[in-house]
Amino acid sequence: MEKSISSNAYQQLVDWLKESRESKGWSMRDLGERIGEPHTFVQKVESMERRIDVCELVQYCKALGQDPCIAIRIVQNAS
Repeated sequence: MEKSISSNAYQQLVDWLKESRESKGWSMRDLGERIGEPHTFVQKVESMERRIDVCELVQYCKALGQDPCIAIRIVQNAS
């Protein structure tokens, strides 16, 4: 299993998270406020400078109104 932050599976996950944010019309700052993080956290996740852990992923998904199980399926299907 590739653990690189630049893996195809992680790229697909990040793309989905970004698309979910953008579909709501939210800025990075908007999402950051909802998850209790600075907008730079969201920027680093979306630019793949920072990897998020599973707890952060669940929080991120909940803020976006997305089921975290979808995120796991994206990773599973890309692997």
